[in-house]
Amino acid sequence: MLFNDRATIILQQIQLNSSVKISELVDILNVSVDTVRRDLKIMEQKGLIKYVRGGACLPETVAAIENFSGREVININLKRESALKAVGYIKKGSVIALNSGTTNTILAQEIVKRFDDITVITNNIAVINVLMQKPSINIISTGGNVDSMEKSFYGFPCEETLNNYFPDICFLSINAFNYNDGYTDFRINEEGPMKIMFKNSKKVIAVMDSTKIGKRSKFKVFDCNDIEKLIIDNNISDNVKEIYIKKGINIE
Repeated sequence: MLFNDRATIILQQIQLNSSVKISELVDILNVSVDTVRRDLKIMEQKGLIKYVRGGACLPETVAAIENFSGREVININLKRESALKAVGYIKKGSVIALNSGTTNTILAQEIVKRFDDITVITNNIAVINVLMQKPSINIISTGGNVDSMEKSFYGFPCEETLNNYFPDICFLSINAFNYNDGYTDFRINEEGPMKIMFKNSKKVIAVMDSTKIGKRSKFKVFDCNDIEKLIIDNNISDNVKEIYIKKGINIE
């Protein structure tokens, strides 16, 4: 992996969680500590980041803009754990759909590391930016109205595009789930794109971190058994997982 490719990934990690540790970058980039430190120093000289003890963050002026324009990403390690499980369901040559959400942005980062010849249909602007690192990945952007906070497309043009595609598999990043209320969310603009991806895809998987289990958000999107599989990280007790399994939820 060349420096420019590593720098892009480093910036994405910082933008996702406001800062990043050198040890995390070593694992993500699969390079040595010395290489990461050298990259961070070069990026600081270019004014892209601020190199701090043990890691890096955005320069204050850039950080202020990022914090104003989007929600802070929390539980990033749990989201990545879920994404690593989800990426195992993707096959060479697959056509997949990814909706808006930080979990799917992290999933896109894992896709870039592993695949060259897949097609991704998405309304997630952050996902598009990640996938553009790998020119061999075919990206289909929905276009449409822009949700600045969620960094996504929505509305009639977006939904019209989605209606023309029938993915092999879609991964839905959803805000909350419990076995009484089903899958719920607060992003009213995201409801239409999610439902079309759900309707048109051969296989549908919900991907979320475990902190969203047992929660309820603003409005219902899907019933419990609409989605055939729920993928979460391992930070959930066996007892809780067993309860969901007994309720007929296919949870991994």
